[in-house]
Amino acid sequence: MVQFLGLEIEPIIGLEIHVQLATRTKMWCACPLEFGAEPNTRVCPTCLGLPGALPVMNRQAVELAVKAALALGCRIATFTKWDRKGYYYPDLPKNYQISQYDLPLADSGLFEFRFSERITRVRIIRAHLEEDAGKNVHDFPGFTGVDLNRAGTPLLEIVTAPDLHSAEEARDFARELQRLVSYLGVSEANMQKGQMRFEPNINLRITKEGREYRTPIVEVKNLNSFRSVHLAIQYEIRRQAEEWLETGVVAATGNKSNRGWDDEREITVPQREKEEAHDYRYFPDPDLVPVTTDSRWVAQLKDQMPELPACRTERLISEYKVPARDAPALVDDRASADLLDEAAALCGEKVAVAKHFMSFWAKLANERQTSISQLGVPAACMAELTRLQCDGVINASAAAQIAEHMAQAVWPVEEGAEERRGEGAEEGRGKEEEGDGLVGKRAAGELAAPIRPQGGRACPSPRALAEQLGLIQSQDTGQIAAWVDAAFARPENQKAIQDAIANRNPKKLQAARGFLLGQVMKISGGKADPKIVGGLVDERLAALAGEAGG
Repeated sequence: MVQFLGLEIEPIIGLEIHVQLATRTKMWCACPLEFGAEPNTRVCPTCLGLPGALPVMNRQAVELAVKAALALGCRIATFTKWDRKGYYYPDLPKNYQISQYDLPLADSGLFEFRFSERITRVRIIRAHLEEDAGKNVHDFPGFTGVDLNRAGTPLLEIVTAPDLHSAEEARDFARELQRLVSYLGVSEANMQKGQMRFEPNINLRITKEGREYRTPIVEVKNLNSFRSVHLAIQYEIRRQAEEWLETGVVAATGNKSNRGWDDEREITVPQREKEEAHDYRYFPDPDLVPVTTDSRWVAQLKDQMPELPACRTERLISEYKVPARDAPALVDDRASADLLDEAAALCGEKVAVAKHFMSFWAKLANERQTSISQLGVPAACMAELTRLQCDGVINASAAAQIAEHMAQAVWPVEEGAEERRGEGAEEGRGKEEEGDGLVGKRAAGELAAPIRPQGGRACPSPRALAEQLGLIQSQDTGQIAAWVDAAFARPENQKAIQDAIANRNPKKLQAARGFLLGQVMKISGGKADPKIVGGLVDERLAALAGEAGG
């Protein structure tokens, strides 16, 4: 419940989502799907609705739809059919759309996602297959053009129950659903290309003087950005509350309506009254046979399902200690998340591998405008690099430097790539806590014998690189003790030594100790093992403190 204009208001929001499936061809014919092709060049008699042309079902579209429905926890129908949904628009040349009415492919699902530090559950009423219409083009003076390249594109329509109660919650649901379908490979889900469109159904439950009223349902059509989903719902909540105060009109049969979104003015505008089911004159399509799904086939698809994004995000947060704000960006690229798991399994250091991924591997991928998985560095090399650092063979800055050489060997940065990064860089990448400015002047392949991953690219051995670049940390206790002696003997370090001996304030003591450890590392050129240095510094400070106390 929210307070608005002196009223207690609860928004009631359901969503209809159209997801363009990632098939090569259309739903009922062999016409290729190609965004941006010349208008009306990817058409045939079937998608033009010419007499005598018969549709043939795209099996891959059904398979992708079943995968998405399984991920949404839906029940898959054992028997479903195709229906003609009759209405006339210029971009629908057959005068009907092939869809599914009373026997959808899937129903009774549940989608869970994290919103405002809690788990929100949204029921999925149904998920069914249908074809897209063409596109009206209003760019011409005095007339409208019709591009039918998109006509017949396979769509999965997902219909939720009205379980969302704020514009922010609906926006986050939309984001999570986009993550899911793109992660599964069901759809590219590029909203700028219209591959995923949202249509929120919105009305209000208003409580006044102990009585409850519900405003008429409004469906806002064809929203293709999370921003527009958020702003359109926000606007409708205000508009419906104000309209109810003025008119008192409540929800009733026949008073649903459709509105469009004006992105420039950030308002919804009337379109038409919303049709009821009987207005579409549904009847079974006589040219298409019903579809029966084999339970073994569905079970096989279910067994092939990967770990879903929401679950994987929570696992990376708990097991890999990835910050909650960073985990979604890593999970969204499935191949990179798989690479992380593989590298961690090889070296047994989940937290350390994740730190590498979120720091220098992300930085290197960002520089090349790609993902971590597409850098070409195999999991075995990443695991070996992590193990070298965890074993104290190299330090953190050396690991970042070696990673630069490895990436340079398998994928050299093109001249001018840094300037081209811009807005194309993937959100959530580009952390640069380690390794800034350490790109080698020579390709790492010139320095070390390569390890060849399955992809055929040559990746140099991290250990060989560490040796040839002089980055191996010394574990020679005698040599390190000499570096410690040198640091303790320097006049400019005496104040820190005295602070560490005399000061009982834990923070100041730790700061003085850290300063001295840094001085030793500086003298050693970064080659001293920090663990051994820390132990020797503590021993020297304890001995000096004992002498001072005696």
